[in-house]
Amino acid sequence: MNNSNLISTLTANKLMRSTEEVLAFDDALNKLAKNTHGVDLEELHLILDDNCLQQEVMWGLLHILESFDAREQLQALLNVIEKLVISAPEWTEVIHYRIFNDEPTRLLYQEMLKSVDLNTQQIVTNILDAMLGAGRDACSTRVYLSCTSLK
Repeated sequence: MNNSNLISTLTANKLMRSTEEVLAFDDALNKLAKNTHGVDLEELHLILDDNCLQQEVMWGLLHILESFDAREQLQALLNVIEKLVISAPEWTEVIHYRIFNDEPTRLLYQEMLKSVDLNTQQIVTNILDAMLGAGRDACSTRVYLSCTSLK
């Protein structure tokens, strides 16, 4: 099965409402993990969905996303963030927590944010402001510093 078909399978089963959907999703994810060459990272990000009934299986997708070159993965994230923040706001926040807990990735992301359009910067600023408001962990200081560099 080629990567396009695997992504279609992941998309069709992303809510994981039944055992069959979970198995189909997990099987496609495992196959994709073995051959990520030519994968459309934007499509892969958009598979994330907060309505998924098996969040622990969806973590596998996040791990695959993080296995790509950081610049490519972050660019894909920025390209789809306007859609992702609507379909998967919780996963979008999780991704940002993970970015901000890894210094090299955080610094790269901050650099990349300077060159994106104002709408994308505003979306990311809103995500970071929400994370700051939650104040859940030590990541808050790094988030705050990033917010102030965008304003």
